Parts: sequence; structure tokens; C-alpha cells
Amino acid sequence: MQSEKILESLMEKTKQIITKVEPLKEYDLQTLTWRENRDSWTILECLEHLNLYGEYYLPEFGYCIKNSKNKNDEYFKSGYLGNYFSITMLPKGKINKMKTFKGKNPIDLKLDKIVIDNFINQQIIFLELLNQARYVSLNKTKVKISISRFIRLKLGDTLQFYCNHIIRHINQIEKIEFEMKNVNT
Repeated sequence: MQSEKILESLMEKTKQIITKVEPLKEYDLQTLTWRENRDSWTILECLEHLNLYGEYYLPEFGYCIKNSKNKNDEYFKSGYLGNYFSITMLPKGKINKMKTFKGKNPIDLKLDKIVIDNFINQQIIFLELLNQARYVSLNKTKVKISISRFIRLKLGDTLQFYCNHIIRHINQIEKIEFEMKNVNT
């Protein structure tokens, strides 16, 4: 696939994510911290989980892009492992549950609305990084992933994984909103 088309698609998805999250600022804290059951996450916990990943990946993307010696490629070819990680993040019909690493699990943290602002700010940074990524190779520039500093994936795969992970949890937030409405009617 053309590298430019991948980046444009990720930018468009990120703009849509911001548009979906902006209205959450209007919710009261009780709504933002509503939980379906003891093990389920709240809206703020979903966003904080994404913020925790953003704290790792955004600086890592920035470092890799800034220090890449590889100029942009016209085409991007996904790697086997990177493609697998990226695809597994995409939500299917019913959200397939995945185990969260302890350090990225926000359940029961004391959270407030600043989580939403932090998330949106991270998405704005991600948009800037996607724009900068146009000038480097999505194939040859490698990114250390959060679960193992020894595994390095192609920048193109990691950008897609990161965005798909966000989409997954935005869908989870939409499910929480739906469940909340059903309980309250």
C-alpha cells in the first residue's frame, strides 16, 4: 500500500477519534466513572489506559522519526509480527477481551476530567508525528514496542497498531455509553 495513503488514513481516523472524544468533556464525573460491573472499566479508565500507552509510544515515535536515516518509501509492506499485532487490536463484532499489562491497567485509579484533555492532547501530538512520518521510511524505521524493548517493529506497523488500539477502546467507550443508557431507562 502507498505510504502516503496509510498516513492519510491514520490522520483521518485520529481526527474522527478526537471528534468522538470531545463531547465527553460535557459529561459529569458520575457518568465518566460509571462501571457496568466490578471488573469493567469506566470511560475515564479507558482513556487513561490509552494515555498510559501514549506516554510510551508518542516519545518513542518522535525519537525514531527524528533519528531515522531512512528516507520515505513510496510503498509500505507490513511485517508478519507487526501486521499480526495491528490486526489483533481491531475490534471485531463483539469486543474480544484481552488481558492488560498491570502497569497499563487503570482500574480503580482516582481519575478526573483532566484525563480527557490529556487524551486529546496526545492525539494532537500523534497527528503531528504522522505528518513528520511522511519524510522517513515506514519500512526501515524501527520502533521498540512497549511489551519488550528487544522487539522492534516497522514504524508503519507500529503507527497502525497504536491507532487500532485507540479505536478498540473508543468502541469500548461507546459500549459503556450504550450500557449506561440501557440501565438508566
